[in-house]
Amino acid sequence: MTLIVLIVATLVFRSLGLLGAARFGTWRVSAAHGLAVMLVMTASAHFVPDGGTVMPDHADMVAMVPPFVPLPAFMVYLTGVLELAGAVGLVLSRTRRAAGICLALLFVLMLPANVHAALAGLELSSPLWQRVPEQVLYIAVALWVASDSRVRSPR
Repeated sequence: MTLIVLIVATLVFRSLGLLGAARFGTWRVSAAHGLAVMLVMTASAHFVPDGGTVMPDHADMVAMVPPFVPLPAFMVYLTGVLELAGAVGLVLSRTRRAAGICLALLFVLMLPANVHAALAGLELSSPLWQRVPEQVLYIAVALWVASDSRVRSPR
């Protein structure tokens, strides 16, 4: 579901760019906004009470936290806040680079939770063979939107 949101949102933003919305004039900026939309969706699940949505809720997220991570409920809230902050950072051109780098790091740090969920057989979890490549894709997109697309002239 998250991958679909990322792709569709990116395509919508890029289409707006092709229709004349200068802000979305490149794939990189459109992808940054698409990733931001995806992050708002995924971050919201971190705060939803048990059974409050068809998506994973707070309790589901807590169950994903590996046993070696302290304070699982707090960590779920913290990662939700960090995802929201990253989403805001992605849509602001001044902070996009820092946000993309920080989000890539966050996605790397969250990978053990996805692996734990898949190996523990949690009902909300997709198979490990799907989760890891998907997470790698999110890391790659975050780094790509963080990269500077301007061509630098030699000094």
